[in-house]
Amino acid sequence: MGWLIAAAIIWTTTTVNVLSTVDDHKIDLIWPAIWEYTSAVSNMIATLAPWAAVRWSTMRGRTWPQLLAVHAVGLLAYSIPHVTMFVAMREAIYAALGRDYEFGPLTRFIYEFRKDIIGYAILSAVFWGVMLLRRPSVAATSTTTFDILDGSRLLRVETRDILAVTAAGNYAEFILADGRRPLMRSSLAALEEKLGFVRTHRSWLVNPARVTGLRPDGSGDYTIEMGAVEAPLSRRFPEATAKLRGG
Repeated sequence: MGWLIAAAIIWTTTTVNVLSTVDDHKIDLIWPAIWEYTSAVSNMIATLAPWAAVRWSTMRGRTWPQLLAVHAVGLLAYSIPHVTMFVAMREAIYAALGRDYEFGPLTRFIYEFRKDIIGYAILSAVFWGVMLLRRPSVAATSTTTFDILDGSRLLRVETRDILAVTAAGNYAEFILADGRRPLMRSSLAALEEKLGFVRTHRSWLVNPARVTGLRPDGSGDYTIEMGAVEAPLSRRFPEATAKLRGG
């Protein structure tokens, strides 16, 4: 969905730029069309970089330095292929037309990189917004069911009856309110998105609606109380701490 929204933005902006260039510089339509639409095509492929960066940062609780680092890498992974691909396409099209295409000096890449910073920010905002809207809310999870595939048996439970989920090797162990602990082959990252639970530790997801208390353990860590069940809350997940404390 985010990719389709991004495509609409990119192609609409590209068409406006083509028509504006023709009007401003009084040149044939073919040249700005080649320049702008090759950029648009490569842009559609390069959008995988901001999508991956946003998905990584939203599916797991990360610190600000980690978020800045992953988006810095994402920006380079977006801009370099974007420029490389549209230059290659332009050179091929110009060669087919019997002309030479010159990209220009290194300063031209710096110019394109500055534009890509804005493009990366817009695309990231689109992907983040779509993922946020599609993520189940706590209110929604309280009235829905979830299917746990425990071996060959399918176990359908109310989401509100799932207290927490913890990693168990290649499996996820569900801690249910009635004491059952079925296993399902899945990563916590996938379940975090489906259930809308809070990641409180690299190995734990917690249903915030079932939290009955937080007990400080020192050094910024907490123990989460869910009746008789307890789960860790690491200081490395500050967003989880804020959510569970209502901040």
